[in-house]
Amino acid sequence: MTTVTVEPPVRTERTRVHQVPLSRVVQVELRKMFDTRSGFWLIASIVITAILTMVGTIAFAPDVQLTYYTFAKAIGFPMTVVLPMIAVLAITGEWTQRTGLTTFTLVPQRRRVVQAKVISSVAVGVASMVFAFALGAIGNVVGTMIAGTDLVWDVSFAEGMNIVLGSLLCLLTGTMLGMLIRSSAGALTAYFVYSLLLPTVAGILATSQEWFRDLQPWVDLNYAQSHLFTGTLTGEQWANLAVTAAVWLVLPGIVGLRLVLRSEVK
Repeated sequence: MTTVTVEPPVRTERTRVHQVPLSRVVQVELRKMFDTRSGFWLIASIVITAILTMVGTIAFAPDVQLTYYTFAKAIGFPMTVVLPMIAVLAITGEWTQRTGLTTFTLVPQRRRVVQAKVISSVAVGVASMVFAFALGAIGNVVGTMIAGTDLVWDVSFAEGMNIVLGSLLCLLTGTMLGMLIRSSAGALTAYFVYSLLLPTVAGILATSQEWFRDLQPWVDLNYAQSHLFTGTLTGEQWANLAVTAAVWLVLPGIVGLRLVLRSEVK
């Protein structure tokens, strides 16, 4: 009887699957922000409104108010409205446009996708603010030349950083609402309630209720954040901003991130 020897199967080394680099995911998310019609026109609206605001300031602002701060504040204000909308669309796109199944199949780690979306949104926000400061400088030079007044550069580096920080907080508010709601229409509606209705109610309470007047800086994020656009902050104002941002931005953002990581994608 012949004995047959069975050779053990030859083990081959498994092909190692390399993780998609975060830089590539950020590039894709940046491209997606410009690819859609709504995203393109939102980005374009930043440039259009900035130029129109600069021209309007030169045409209608009193000569004594033609300073760098006036131009920077006027040009930056529309951006604080548009940037959160860009952040909302960036976060909610996977659910509203039904691309989540494809995205999370190619990049299974949802946390990395959210991180890339936040980085790309912040990059757009910083670039927009740099553009606003540059256009404000041009407007200041041209405006004073037309009016025949002296150039006034009344925004220090620290004050400029405060303005950038305030704008980024507005942008991250849109990111937080996008993660919580995961619907473009719902998140945009919530943002306008968050940024327009709640500050109005808080202002009415502060003027009519004495007990709320001292409490407002500690519970009203928009009120605490507004000091970033008016100059340097005191130690107490920084504390107000830290507390309100933690309550209204960080904690809901953590809840929203958990929902994004666990929600079903269809």
